[in-house]
Amino acid sequence: MRGEEIELTSAVVNRDSERIGPDSFELLSVLGKGGYGKVFQVRKVQGAQTGKIFAMKVLKKAKIVCNAKDTAHTRAEREILETVRHPFIVDLLYAFQTGGKLYLILECLSGGELFMQLEKEGIFMEDTACFYLGEIVLALGHLHSNGIIYRDLKPENIMLNHQGHIKLTDFGLCKESIHDGAVTHTFCGTIEYMAPEILTRTGHNRAVDWWSLGALMYDMMTGSPPFTAENRKKTIDKILKCKLNLPPYLTLDARDMIKKLLKKSPLQRLGSSAADCKDIQKHPFFRHINWDDLLSKRCEPPYKPCLQSDEDVSQFDTRFTKQTPVDSPDDSTISHQHEHAFAGFTYVAPSVLESLKEGFSFEPRTRPVRRHNSSPRTPISEFVSQSENQTEPGFHLGFFFFYPPELPTTTMLDNMESGTQSCVVLD
Repeated sequence: MRGEEIELTSAVVNRDSERIGPDSFELLSVLGKGGYGKVFQVRKVQGAQTGKIFAMKVLKKAKIVCNAKDTAHTRAEREILETVRHPFIVDLLYAFQTGGKLYLILECLSGGELFMQLEKEGIFMEDTACFYLGEIVLALGHLHSNGIIYRDLKPENIMLNHQGHIKLTDFGLCKESIHDGAVTHTFCGTIEYMAPEILTRTGHNRAVDWWSLGALMYDMMTGSPPFTAENRKKTIDKILKCKLNLPPYLTLDARDMIKKLLKKSPLQRLGSSAADCKDIQKHPFFRHINWDDLLSKRCEPPYKPCLQSDEDVSQFDTRFTKQTPVDSPDDSTISHQHEHAFAGFTYVAPSVLESLKEGFSFEPRTRPVRRHNSSPRTPISEFVSQSENQTEPGFHLGFFFFYPPELPTTTMLDNMESGTQSCVVLD
């Protein structure tokens, strides 16, 4: 089936036009796989940026359009990636579609997930955690300044580029248009990192991201999230009711910041004021950080991935990288009404257009899943809440996000207690 191709016309660039489609990329490796498609490592084989390595996310339309909310949030992720440009957020370079599939061409983050690095190290020393947390604070602050709540901060959603700098990925759980005073009520995220106000469905705003930052900081420096139990319902009870316990080896500044980020009341939480991330940046834990240097990537990362080439996928799960990369044909068709939902999906990054203007040419350069014994970290899709009759999408694998079936919240909580997995899927 003929695909929709992007034409970079002479009205925009001063050279021959280029058309972008699946044939513009050579499949190199499988990086991830899910119910709606795959993520590949690819090389561009024609036109601008020939030879450059990217990640290509391929989604099957027929599976997405089965649920209107999945369709809406697939578009929302695409639009967020177009809107948001930041040194510590993954870049979208191209988006296009064929009759049966959607394609997102993203920068390839060859350093893999921060999750894997944390798995190898067990815990991070304070200066290492400080570096990563600082870059994350800048990324979240930028999202918040654009009215976006991230809502699924965890080591698996933080990737490293080839230099060792972090990049936030997976925007399937983001909520847009949440500015000062606005709240949303959807139950979503990964339990061990979810703020109390999400769990109680009393309404939440961007302060939930700062709770998740505190949980992530605790995880980095102790080896597990702050509240875990033998099942998910008990984990939720701990988050809502239990006192925070901090190991004695943490420094006073680290202890103080974790306590202030993990305030159960969002109004008392560090970062909840109008200053948002600025309050966090001023905390003594970050006293050695030069924020301008950090934003400009002039600070040396604590860890640089050991990569042999641009095609090196050693930092990704071998369950996927050992597979033969095949973008299987998709002969499925969708209705005209459903097809209309993907109108305008096509995209070319301004940086690509600018490189064409300048006659840019690219010269190519010649572990098991971490689990906590008591409580595997469990992403939850967004379920229908009493106050917000809508759902939003699910969870990720590396560059990928998945959408589990919709179930009532009461069923979800019952299944948490009984241990069944009909509505909660493990990482």
